[in-house]
Amino acid sequence: MDTLILSRMQFAVNISFHILFPTITIALCWFLLFFRVRFMQTKDSAWDEAHYFWTKVFALTFALGVVSGIVMSFQFGTNWPGFMQKTGNIAGPLLGYEVLTAFFLEATFLGIMLFGRGRVSERIHLAATALVAFGTTMSAFWILALNSWMQTPAGYEIVLGQFHVKSWFDVVFNPSFPYRFSHVLLASTLTASFFIAGLSAWQLIKGSSTAGTHKAMRTAIIAAAIAIPLQFVVGDAHGLSTRKHQPAKIAAIEAIWQTEKGAALTLLGWPDEKQGKTLYAVQVPKLGSLILAHDANAEIQGLDAFEGAHPPVAPVFWGFRVMVGIGSLMLLVAWASAWMLWHRRGDVATLPRTLLCGLSAMSLSGWLATLAGWYVTEIGRQPYIVYGLVKTSEVATHIAPTNVAITLSAYVLVYGLLLVTYVGVLKYMAENPVSHAPLAPRVKFPTAKEAI
Repeated sequence: MDTLILSRMQFAVNISFHILFPTITIALCWFLLFFRVRFMQTKDSAWDEAHYFWTKVFALTFALGVVSGIVMSFQFGTNWPGFMQKTGNIAGPLLGYEVLTAFFLEATFLGIMLFGRGRVSERIHLAATALVAFGTTMSAFWILALNSWMQTPAGYEIVLGQFHVKSWFDVVFNPSFPYRFSHVLLASTLTASFFIAGLSAWQLIKGSSTAGTHKAMRTAIIAAAIAIPLQFVVGDAHGLSTRKHQPAKIAAIEAIWQTEKGAALTLLGWPDEKQGKTLYAVQVPKLGSLILAHDANAEIQGLDAFEGAHPPVAPVFWGFRVMVGIGSLMLLVAWASAWMLWHRRGDVATLPRTLLCGLSAMSLSGWLATLAGWYVTEIGRQPYIVYGLVKTSEVATHIAPTNVAITLSAYVLVYGLLLVTYVGVLKYMAENPVSHAPLAPRVKFPTAKEAI
């Protein structure tokens, strides 16, 4: 393998590990805010228990996300120096805005959220939690603004081979940004919902649940049941936008080899690029055009229209089906859980063990769906790094392949160990919860006269 392929693999390993944790924390912090509001409204200690336990999980997850994000950012210089040389006038400020408006906000108030309970007033603690939640969402906003611009560039001009901004509004709110941002926020909601419901189900199975476990699990099931149909709606709108702006990606997703009207939908099959066809295809006539264009007789561009400039078909084809398959399973499980919960008057302790085992098995299902969708997005952009304008091969580093291979191996080893450790710690925390943390004594600061 050459340096280009190894660099792409290394960045894929880093982003795959990093994205796991923001996918949880973006929505998890809003759950924490809800738990805190409900506690202040009802004074029910169960809500406080839920907030305390999931704050610890948030802290662990947030720490891994920050560390892996910092490592990933270095690779713009080490593996893709040409990218910053060409697009630095756009990418640099957007990353800077993320640090200034989001990360600093999170870092400033995270300490109060984690350690301020009992040391500051309930309102201050609630405000800190709200600001951390807002900060995590703003982080996603700026990162996705940059990524979406790379997918559907707008608001720029090119001067002497470098991109310059003509309109920051058009750069940030580029054609794919609204759909991508909504899609990711809903993906985070589903990931956090199944994460909370699955870990809570494990506590019920192991007999380590608390009153807070019941509150958290009920909230997560309801959130998942609401979010999953919204995700399908947003996904459909995102698909229509992608067909308009990135038709080669759509052709690869559906393995449409020849431009045709009334394209069939391939449910399963084995894309073979050498032969230019999908082997063992299971198809539904005209359903592809109906889904992709909302018109059963619409013309769908095939891969033949993008010869030499379309992404590899197999990973995009299968990545999309993994994402949709897991999403469909989420819909089934979330609605079945909500229905059973409704018939049991919200008592999660009476849910059947089979359902609890299913929810527990799906604790990290959001990770799989998010990774599959991310691969579709990123691999589907190839061979471009800025779609239609800059090819990935033009901005890669020229160092020896051996150097990249060594660091890639180190990343895989370290990230593998961290991931196993993270899951192990979660298991321990779930099986050995602290039902209620003692309140820290309020700190009384001296007046100026007393200090003197």
